[in-house]
Amino acid sequence: MPTYDYACEACGHELEIFQSMSEKPKRKCPKCNALKLYRKIGSGAGVIFKGSGFYETDYRSASYKKGAEADKSLQSKSEAKPAKKADSKLTADKPKKDKKSD
Repeated sequence: MPTYDYACEACGHELEIFQSMSEKPKRKCPKCNALKLYRKIGSGAGVIFKGSGFYETDYRSASYKKGAEADKSLQSKSEAKPAKKADSKLTADKPKKDKKSD
């Protein structure tokens, strides 16, 4: 349910009312009781659909998308290089200690 802005032509009182879209607009001012209350027309808000099938990233700016593509290309280049093999000496078991006989 949306919130509507109202104003009274008689006393100038302004308020917000949370009501259903199908509900009739209020006419009686709660401050002066005059039947001069009217619903103000707002500019609305940007709609972002979230949930299954809608993604917030679909509405990214062109500069953000360009930067993301550059990051992807850098990442794919680094993945194409073969990884260095581990040194076999470092991975071998520790040498056994010699026991000195007295």
